[in-house]
Amino acid sequence: MSENNHSEQSEPIAFEPLEDDKHTPASLLDALTPIIALVLMLTTAVYLFSSDSSYGANQIALIMAGCIALIIGWKNGYSWAEMEQGIVRSIGFATGALLILFTVGSLIGTWVLSGTVPTMIYYGMLVLNPEYFYAACCLLCAVVAISIGSSWTVAGTLGIALVGVASAMGLNVEITAGAIISGAYFGDKMSPMSDTTNLAPAVAGTDIFSHIRHMVWTTAPSIIIAMIGFLILGFNSQVTVDNNNFETTLSLIDTQFNPGVHLLLPLLVVLVLAYKKMPAFPTVIIGTIAGAVCAALFQFDNVVKFANDDSLMPIVALVKGIWVAMFNGYTATTGDEVLDNLLSRGGMSSMMNTVWLILCAMTFGGIMEVTGLLKRILQSILGLVKSSGSLILTTLASGIGANLITADQFIAIVLPGRMLKVEYAKRGLAPVNLSRALEDSATITSPLIPWNTCGAYMASTLGVATIAYLPYAFFNLVCPLISAAYAKYDFKIERIEPVEDKPAAAIG
Repeated sequence: MSENNHSEQSEPIAFEPLEDDKHTPASLLDALTPIIALVLMLTTAVYLFSSDSSYGANQIALIMAGCIALIIGWKNGYSWAEMEQGIVRSIGFATGALLILFTVGSLIGTWVLSGTVPTMIYYGMLVLNPEYFYAACCLLCAVVAISIGSSWTVAGTLGIALVGVASAMGLNVEITAGAIISGAYFGDKMSPMSDTTNLAPAVAGTDIFSHIRHMVWTTAPSIIIAMIGFLILGFNSQVTVDNNNFETTLSLIDTQFNPGVHLLLPLLVVLVLAYKKMPAFPTVIIGTIAGAVCAALFQFDNVVKFANDDSLMPIVALVKGIWVAMFNGYTATTGDEVLDNLLSRGGMSSMMNTVWLILCAMTFGGIMEVTGLLKRILQSILGLVKSSGSLILTTLASGIGANLITADQFIAIVLPGRMLKVEYAKRGLAPVNLSRALEDSATITSPLIPWNTCGAYMASTLGVATIAYLPYAFFNLVCPLISAAYAKYDFKIERIEPVEDKPAAAIG
């Protein structure tokens, strides 16, 4: 992925024991207590608030579980200063993602104001057939994500337009979001330009192209199964497009925004910059500015009207309208309730709840990591390893678990990868097995967790709750299962000569 760059953490290091002179080693009960409490509170939150649990209830659960971990850390000799430093470090790790979230909010606001998003919706409604719409979404997002290496960019550009098309055509937006995420993560995972695709082999001690070739065995059948699933859903959907509403929606978009290929310029700018491997934050900023320029050039009257201030000169009202769209999003006034709800979105302010969720999740993860509770859990899991297959299964479970606890897929790749690298070498398992397992777990499942940076981003950007699209993210659900089946039956597992009693830094 391209939302942040953590390459400085990709160098494998030896696992450090928890014991030292100041701190009492955490027991397994210590480590599991905050996790059990968190699971219970999150379950209660979902029961009480359903899909709205991410709008405050989950945040409280994460903070309360973090407080329990703080008490355990204090019991084991950790000072508040040490634990605070861990929290700050964890939140700092997510700063790049938070900055991108804010800028994506501004990008969406200016892209709607400029007519870029309405144009994508307009053309999408003209060319996409409801029967194969879901499969087409998945395929389109996969192709673009492979070319630019970023699932976040795909979701923040094509994704918002495809969800808009689905809504306008009366299709299921939850399935659409699942198709977008399935395609985006397949492309991200298989692209040599993706951060995670570079990070996983670096941690494991292999090269990126060997890693990608080895991943084909799990990702190819997974995306095929996903595509079949989306085709079945599409052909079995009972959606009948109302031609009157369909034509009315097209007419309103045409009248309000005068859609044309020229309004897709901001999209082209972002895709080119992403392809050139420009970091995500400046790419999104430039995309936002491109949207603002298009709004000024091609939607002058609409922007002045949107500013809603007759006391201002037109040029000043233009500046105000663009400014409002950046910080507070666009509010449509087409007269059609469905279309107005579809186009009223964006702005930095729309991302505040997501940032709140990520901050709480990273706080919990930071406490768990700095107090040694997370490492204690991973140590116990490693103690259960009895065979090569169970080691790979352990890696898959560790990647998913670390995603749940630390709320960041990069940490979920680096931490288990560092710990398990030596064990892979000792058991004669090639590093590509480790790197593939890390991707099949940590990368793939990150958008399925509401408080993970990826899950929170996808929900905010696409406007669909994580819990709502999760059952339809077929690729993300199937890939870890196929990887686990390969491990169990020793299929496509590469071997090397076992390496005995060498530190991690000496392996690979």
